[in-house]
Amino acid sequence: MVDTRRRLGSGVDGGVDWGSAVDGGVDWGAGEALELLKSWSAVEGQTEEVIFDHLHATAFQYTPLGRTILGPAQNIKTITKEDLKNYISTHYTASRMVIAASGAVKHEDIVEQVKKLFTKLSTDPTVASELVAKEPAIFTGSEVRIVDDDMPLAQFAVAFNGASWIDPDSIALMVMQSMLGSWNKNTGGGRRVGINEIAESMMAFNTNYKDTELFGVYAIAKPDCLDDLAYAIMYEISKLSYRVSKADVTRARNQLKSSLMLHIDGTSPIAEDIGRQLLTYGRRIPFAELFARIDAVDASTIKRVANRFIFDQDVAIAAMGPI
Repeated sequence: MVDTRRRLGSGVDGGVDWGSAVDGGVDWGAGEALELLKSWSAVEGQTEEVIFDHLHATAFQYTPLGRTILGPAQNIKTITKEDLKNYISTHYTASRMVIAASGAVKHEDIVEQVKKLFTKLSTDPTVASELVAKEPAIFTGSEVRIVDDDMPLAQFAVAFNGASWIDPDSIALMVMQSMLGSWNKNTGGGRRVGINEIAESMMAFNTNYKDTELFGVYAIAKPDCLDDLAYAIMYEISKLSYRVSKADVTRARNQLKSSLMLHIDGTSPIAEDIGRQLLTYGRRIPFAELFARIDAVDASTIKRVANRFIFDQDVAIAAMGPI
């Protein structure tokens, strides 16, 4: 699971003239505010989204990564047209934007459209790495609990401070995520028998950012199973530091490669992948190179990386429900 939503990104829609938007061509009104409020309500209604919002808030206290995506409803209600113009002119800059295309397109046609639609972008030379250096994400071992005894199930996420996108060990952490896997009581499957017996569902996550990462497990369980489930999860995670089988690593590597290929099964995900990699690495990594890096991860690599990021390290926890 990879989530880049918290960094100010460079999403580009060819149908939007951002230059006109900066000049006031976008008419911000009650309709747009209502749509944002609907999105806010939808997010607040999804417990998993709320858990991860609180997880980021407690793990990265007083840093940009600790801020929510949409913010409080009061802020949405008070957003003005001038606020949007200032935001676009500040953050949608030429130096921080990638325009990617895939499918039956001609390079010359794309270039021509870009020249027409992106003529009034800010030329502020500040790049994302400079913004990150100015306000780095600092991990704080901590926890937040939202007690709600009316909820039938408890949900929680436990996370460690991991590797950034450009850290060489980020590949090993992707394999570790695959080793821990995911499981849902309604669909069955999975290999973590001890966890399966007491969890309603569980999912390992690996959320990379420009300068840091959250690596951990999100789980749902009945209130009387929480203690046993927390122990089982931490046992499985900590075991990566000292007991790793060759067969488990091979299976996880193959699973990871299959997952990566499935995620680029159309022109839209391919274009998104190109843009994300250019913003992150400055180039697109060929699959041959990426798969070679994955295949280079063995049992000793897993143990080394787990000792670096997991063994005797602080954790951040967010929990909600009858806890």
